[in-house]
Amino acid sequence: MTLLPKAPADVALAPVAAKIDLNLQRLRDKSLAEIDYELALELDRPLIANTHRERAEHVLRLALRDVDCHGWHASITDDSARLHLVGGSVSLDLGLGDTVTRYIESGLPG
Repeated sequence: MTLLPKAPADVALAPVAAKIDLNLQRLRDKSLAEIDYELALELDRPLIANTHRERAEHVLRLALRDVDCHGWHASITDDSARLHLVGGSVSLDLGLGDTVTRYIESGLPG
Protein backbone atom coordinates (compact mmCIF):
# COMPACT_ATOMS: atom_id res chain seq x y z
CA MET A 1 0.00 0.00 0.00
CA THR A 2 1.44 3.34 -1.06
CA LEU A 3 1.11 6.21 1.40
CA LEU A 4 0.29 9.38 -0.52
CA PRO A 5 0.60 12.92 0.88
CA LYS A 6 -2.67 14.21 2.33
CA ALA A 7 -1.43 17.58 3.58
CA PRO A 8 1.12 20.01 2.11
CA ALA A 9 3.53 19.35 5.00
CA ASP A 10 3.60 15.63 4.11
CA VAL A 11 5.66 16.39 0.99
CA ALA A 12 8.46 17.80 3.18
CA LEU A 13 8.59 14.89 5.63
CA ALA A 14 11.23 12.81 3.83
CA PRO A 15 13.84 15.58 3.47
CA VAL A 16 13.22 16.79 7.03
CA ALA A 17 13.56 13.29 8.46
CA ALA A 18 16.64 12.55 6.35
CA LYS A 19 18.44 15.71 7.50
CA ILE A 20 17.57 15.04 11.15
CA ASP A 21 18.81 11.47 10.80
CA LEU A 22 22.10 12.68 9.31
CA ASN A 23 22.55 14.98 12.31
CA LEU A 24 21.81 12.13 14.72
CA GLN A 25 24.33 9.85 12.99
CA ARG A 26 27.04 12.06 14.47
CA LEU A 27 26.06 10.83 17.94
CA ARG A 28 25.22 7.20 17.30
CA ASP A 29 27.94 4.64 17.99
CA LYS A 30 29.88 7.06 20.21
CA SER A 31 30.67 6.63 23.88
CA LEU A 32 28.78 8.62 26.50
CA ALA A 33 31.78 10.92 26.95
CA GLU A 34 32.07 11.47 23.19
CA ILE A 35 28.36 12.33 22.96
CA ASP A 36 28.72 14.81 25.81
CA TYR A 37 31.76 16.40 24.15
CA GLU A 38 30.15 16.53 20.69
CA LEU A 39 27.02 18.22 22.07
CA ALA A 40 28.98 20.79 24.07
CA LEU A 41 31.26 21.54 21.13
CA GLU A 42 28.56 21.74 18.46
CA LEU A 43 26.07 23.71 20.52
CA ASP A 44 28.73 25.84 22.21
CA ARG A 45 26.78 25.37 25.38
CA PRO A 46 27.81 22.93 28.13
CA LEU A 47 25.23 21.33 30.37
CA ILE A 48 24.37 23.49 33.36
CA ALA A 49 21.96 21.40 35.44
CA ASN A 50 22.86 18.06 33.79
CA THR A 51 19.27 16.84 34.11
CA HIS A 52 17.39 14.37 31.95
CA ARG A 53 15.41 17.26 30.47
CA GLU A 54 18.50 19.34 29.65
CA ARG A 55 20.31 16.39 28.04
CA ALA A 56 17.21 15.64 25.90
CA GLU A 57 17.02 19.30 24.86
CA HIS A 58 20.67 19.26 23.79
CA VAL A 59 20.20 16.10 21.72
CA LEU A 60 17.10 17.65 20.13
CA ARG A 61 18.95 20.89 19.35
CA LEU A 62 21.74 18.98 17.63
CA ALA A 63 19.22 16.87 15.71
CA LEU A 64 17.45 20.00 14.44
CA ARG A 65 20.60 22.00 13.71
CA ASP A 66 20.40 23.58 10.23
CA VAL A 67 17.10 21.78 9.48
CA ASP A 68 14.20 23.68 7.92
CA CYS A 69 11.35 21.73 9.50
CA HIS A 70 8.67 22.97 7.06
CA GLY A 71 6.01 22.94 9.77
CA TRP A 72 7.05 19.64 11.34
CA HIS A 73 7.58 19.67 15.11
CA ALA A 74 10.09 17.43 16.84
CA SER A 75 10.37 16.17 20.39
CA ILE A 76 12.25 13.48 22.25
CA THR A 77 9.89 10.73 23.41
CA ASP A 78 9.32 10.10 27.13
CA ASP A 79 11.37 6.89 26.96
CA SER A 80 14.30 8.85 25.44
CA ALA A 81 14.60 6.32 22.63
CA ARG A 82 13.14 8.21 19.68
CA LEU A 83 12.72 11.61 18.10
CA HIS A 84 9.02 12.09 17.31
CA LEU A 85 7.96 14.20 14.32
CA VAL A 86 4.41 15.54 13.97
CA GLY A 87 2.91 18.15 11.69
CA GLY A 88 1.26 16.50 8.72
CA SER A 89 -1.26 13.73 8.23
CA VAL A 90 1.13 11.17 9.77
CA SER A 91 3.76 11.09 12.48
CA LEU A 92 7.21 9.54 12.36
CA ASP A 93 9.66 8.31 14.98
CA LEU A 94 13.41 8.23 14.35
CA GLY A 95 15.46 5.99 16.61
CA LEU A 96 18.18 7.72 18.62
CA GLY A 97 20.28 4.64 19.27
CA ASP A 98 21.15 2.85 22.50
CA THR A 99 24.05 5.04 23.57
CA VAL A 100 22.19 8.30 22.94
CA THR A 101 19.22 6.95 24.91
CA ARG A 102 21.54 5.99 27.80
CA TYR A 103 23.14 9.44 27.66
CA ILE A 104 19.77 11.19 27.93
CA GLU A 105 18.61 8.87 30.71
CA SER A 106 21.74 8.82 32.86
CA GLY A 107 24.35 11.25 31.57
CA LEU A 108 28.01 10.55 32.21
CA PRO A 109 28.87 8.04 34.91
CA GLY A 110 30.35 9.39 38.11
